[in-house]
Amino acid sequence: MQERTVDISFPIKENILLSIKGTKDEFTNEVKYLSALYFYRKGRLSLGKAAELAGYTKIDFIEKLQKEKEHIFDYNEEEIDEIFESVNN
Repeated sequence: MQERTVDISFPIKENILLSIKGTKDEFTNEVKYLSALYFYRKGRLSLGKAAELAGYTKIDFIEKLQKEKEHIFDYNEEEIDEIFESVNN
C-alpha cells in the first residue's frame, strides 16, 4: 500500500526570510526539523517518524540532535534503572 502525502503550506512575509538571512528552502527545511524535534520531545512522534518528518535518515537525525546538543533519549531515573535491571537479568 502506497503512503499518501499531504502538502502543507503557510504564508510568511518576505522580511522574515531577510531577517534570518535564509532562502525559502533553508527556512522550509529548518521548520520541518524544528517541527520534528518538537513532536519528538512531546512524545508524539517516535525517533524514526521525527527523522522522516525532518527529511533525515534516523542516523542523520540522531547526529543532528547530537550536534545541536539535544537529548536523544529522555528517560527519568526510574526508567533508566529498569532498563539496566533488564539488561543485567
